[in-house]
Amino acid sequence: MFKTRITEMLGVQIPILQGGMMWLSNAELASAVSNAGGLGIITALTCKTPKGLKSEIRKTRRLTDNPFAVNVSMLPGAISEDIYKGFFDEIIDEGVKVVETAGGNPEKYLPKLKRAGVKVIHKVPSIRHARKAEALGVDAVTIVGFESAGHPGMDDVTTLVLIAKATEILKIPVIAAGGICNAKGFLAALCLGAEGILMGTRFLLSKECKAHPAIKEKLIALTELDTIIIERSIKNPRRVICNEAALRAAEMENNGATLEELLRVTSGKWTERAYQEGDAEIGIISCGQALGIIHQIEEVPAIIRDMIEGARDIYRRLGDILPAD
Repeated sequence: MFKTRITEMLGVQIPILQGGMMWLSNAELASAVSNAGGLGIITALTCKTPKGLKSEIRKTRRLTDNPFAVNVSMLPGAISEDIYKGFFDEIIDEGVKVVETAGGNPEKYLPKLKRAGVKVIHKVPSIRHARKAEALGVDAVTIVGFESAGHPGMDDVTTLVLIAKATEILKIPVIAAGGICNAKGFLAALCLGAEGILMGTRFLLSKECKAHPAIKEKLIALTELDTIIIERSIKNPRRVICNEAALRAAEMENNGATLEELLRVTSGKWTERAYQEGDAEIGIISCGQALGIIHQIEEVPAIIRDMIEGARDIYRRLGDILPAD
């Protein structure tokens, strides 16, 4: 349906990737995206152990015959080096051909992944990090703008500027993320030179996502003004919904809290519980500013179909507007 370096590299029909969302990006969601022609991604950290990841990979493979990827977020101090090594070993042993790395430097794992024929996409929040990733030899980069959920970096540069600049200076394919959730954003990213897009918040608000229905209903009622940035004081800025947990964390930061103190509020165990129980106030919930332009909780195939059909309609309309030669 589309042909970019990303579709060719990943073996997918449509250059749309699903974000690796902690606690949410499981076999069911990833397979739904892959079956719809995009690239679904499961998260290694959600699986907790290499054995758990093996099980989730096999479950995903039972649900789709199409390519999918594994996200490995290398967060400093999150888990032991042995577990990270085990994750990559399972990815290779199970024949997964695409990995998304984030959070830390993937350099030590690249030779092993390359020998196994695994394509590596590294997710970064800035041009300097993208340049470094290209120099290390990754196959593509996903660049997240300031609008994005999760960790948009310290520079506060929007997707519009980041993608335009990155595609000017990088030779490897660029995937755009941050604020993209519909046909307009999809086509805009391609116009900026990106060869694919990644969406997290849009797929969080899908029927296949396992977040509690009460969480989804809470989020769908929010706007682009209902997120805040926390953890800037520890140089790990994070865009989340403005709930009780986030406001507590922000107040603690204003009072000089350490990372250990912040973890009493920001620990992932509270987020996992929120997704399970439907209490949107007890955990830190990452969401992008795209909340302001997402109006329905839909099935994944409908989300992707609407984006593709909408992008074609916009393309035709622009053809009518632009003067002929």
